[in-house]
Amino acid sequence: MTSRQTARTIALVASAVALAVPATASATGSGGTTQPGQARTCAHRFDQAQRADMESFRDFDFKTFAAGHDEGTVTIVADGRVRIGKAAVLAAAKPRFEAKNSVWSWTEITRKVDGCRTAFIVYNTKYALPHLDYWFTAVTSVTYEYKGGRWLSIMDQGTLLEEHVGNA
Repeated sequence: MTSRQTARTIALVASAVALAVPATASATGSGGTTQPGQARTCAHRFDQAQRADMESFRDFDFKTFAAGHDEGTVTIVADGRVRIGKAAVLAAAKPRFEAKNSVWSWTEITRKVDGCRTAFIVYNTKYALPHLDYWFTAVTSVTYEYKGGRWLSIMDQGTLLEEHVGNA
């Protein structure tokens, strides 16, 4: 495998894993239930937490990134590869955090938060390795679950839209 192919593989896996980034803020309810009047608070805290964790991937903060994945999380990378379990997902993402040579950005398309139980978000994403003149865009959906007082990523799946492989 060439260094470009290796970098592409790492980029695809890391991008998908990024979108499995969990939210770690606590919500008002307990045990994943929503009592009357808590839905708005849970949605607000979910928003704060998922943004903080998206930024942890962008900013190479592995500790924050790792903290909120569910042990059974599943990631389906934009090229179809599957990672099952927190250890596998984190192992796939770790080279990106160590290399610190990529640029990742996202734009939220839509979301649904069901009180303090579940949340679902769809993003447009762009992942780039400028030193290789390589980038791709994808649409990625992420499902979160409220467990043990925290929002945890339980599933994400990416769909590759466009890929650019330069001459670098």
